[in-house]
Amino acid sequence: MNREPATNRFLFTAGALLGLLALTVGAAYVNLGPFNTIAALTISAAKTVLILVFFMEIRERSPVIWVALATGFFFFGIMFALAMSDFLTRGWK
Repeated sequence: MNREPATNRFLFTAGALLGLLALTVGAAYVNLGPFNTIAALTISAAKTVLILVFFMEIRERSPVIWVALATGFFFFGIMFALAMSDFLTRGWK
């Protein structure tokens, strides 16, 4: 097999995660108004994708693992939708 050594892949991923961490901290000090939350969630999604693809090696797993991953994200979406429906229907004073 002509795969790159796992060490290089893990170092690249760890470096990218540290870079995204620095970007998260930097974004916390910049006033973007309502876009602060969007920026933080976008950076967080990028970190999640890096961890899933490189550390958990999801792309090399069987379709059963992909179904389990999709099921987890589906139920996470349901919980998020229910929490947001509660949050958005509260009266703020």
